[in-house]
Amino acid sequence: MISTERTSNERPVRIAVQLQPQHSPGYGPIRDAVRRAEDMGVDIAFNWDHFFPLYGDPDGAHYECWTMLAAWAEQTSRIEIGALVTCNSYRNPELLADMARTVDNISDGRLILGIGSGWKQKDYDEYGYEFGTAGSRLDDLAADLPRIRSRLAKLNPAPLREIPILIGGQGKRKTLRLVAEHAHIWHGFTDAGTYPGLAEVLDSHCADVGRDPGAIERSSGVPEKSVEAALAGAEALVGLGVTLLTIGVNGPDYDLSLAEALVQWRDQRAQG
Repeated sequence: MISTERTSNERPVRIAVQLQPQHSPGYGPIRDAVRRAEDMGVDIAFNWDHFFPLYGDPDGAHYECWTMLAAWAEQTSRIEIGALVTCNSYRNPELLADMARTVDNISDGRLILGIGSGWKQKDYDEYGYEFGTAGSRLDDLAADLPRIRSRLAKLNPAPLREIPILIGGQGKRKTLRLVAEHAHIWHGFTDAGTYPGLAEVLDSHCADVGRDPGAIERSSGVPEKSVEAALAGAEALVGLGVTLLTIGVNGPDYDLSLAEALVQWRDQRAQG
């Protein structure tokens, strides 16, 4: 099994798109967007784990996360795939581990297991999950992450690599502690202004648990208003140590022009 641990000085800048599974008048535009993202050189395609749109018409068209990831695994051949992020509350942790292993095998080892504690109350209420509190959901995530990792180690056939765990969130006391303990990637939903303080807290948690903070890839979204804003945001974040940059793309049109600009910027940086 291939280890996914790399230190910060070994890590290239990567570009991801979050293809938001909302407001598409059918699955076809999403399928086409994944193909276009892979063809243009995007490194990772994410979706998200919700049951209703997060903005726009709250009852508009929407698709489920993990069945979509299985389709992407079969459709693509190079790009990594995952959820930004899976809601821990919606699936038994052993089942989630088995789903992740299966999608990893279908994709020939390209899955990233993005996970968080959950927050969207409408999803919980409409689908019959107990919402609890922010604290109780984080406690559940803390209890479930070891179960996920344990089940991944038992499955036959095994995952094709050590599946990278991406934890999304920015809670200083609980979430960042879980990142220090379990994550290969941290997505803090930060910007250049908020990232440094939270990164300092994460580094402190890493020291407490005996983990090299450089082994955790840092991930952030970039501004989506214009090419200029996206590139300026990307430059600022990379200067702070972020190496995974994600642009959100919404249905029904899934305009990838900002992603294409970021891919070109990435390639120009790599050439010196």
